[in-house]
Amino acid sequence: MLIIIIRTILLYLLIVFSLRLMGKKQLGELQPSELVTTIMISNIATLALEDASTPMLMGVIPILMIVCLDVIMSGIMLKNQKLRKIVSGTARVVICDGVPDQKELKNLRYTVDDLVEAMREQGIFDISQVQYAIVETTGKINFMQKEQPPKNPPEIIVRDGEINRDALQRAELGEGWLMSILRDNKAELSDVFIMSADSDGNYKLFRKEET
Repeated sequence: MLIIIIRTILLYLLIVFSLRLMGKKQLGELQPSELVTTIMISNIATLALEDASTPMLMGVIPILMIVCLDVIMSGIMLKNQKLRKIVSGTARVVICDGVPDQKELKNLRYTVDDLVEAMREQGIFDISQVQYAIVETTGKINFMQKEQPPKNPPEIIVRDGEINRDALQRAELGEGWLMSILRDNKAELSDVFIMSADSDGNYKLFRKEET
């Protein structure tokens, strides 16, 4: 039992040191290569703890090798932009001047719900008030709002061709109103990518792009 305790303490200190060496505070800040490194380190440490008969060096050496490789790779990527793009990718603009880029969203496999949830997390409820939305290489979406967002934020009442009846009710609008707006725009419900509206009847409608 004492051997297991000592091994656990040593591996814990080694992993903390390794992650500090990588220079990241949380998983949300990790690049894809760094996330893989973190997962591999945790798996190697687990194997070393599960089998007390395995020499400590069998766990310590692979962990140090992986960290060294990550540090070397980071140094190379600092000097080589092409390699950095291949390994880490590039930031992508998914909303520009209130209009979602459906092609980029599809390439990134982001759904309307993913986008709306990310907006709400940053206190944004009206897509038309977003100047830019950028998906970083870590997967996080950053938003830049226009200067004066409305006091009465609209609801997303149609998502990818489906009516959000709860949102429609919160906006105090009915399906009859929605269908009349679709008729005015000569659009079918299945043609709508995103549609937002507020209680005053002001709306934004984005059609699905042909693929």
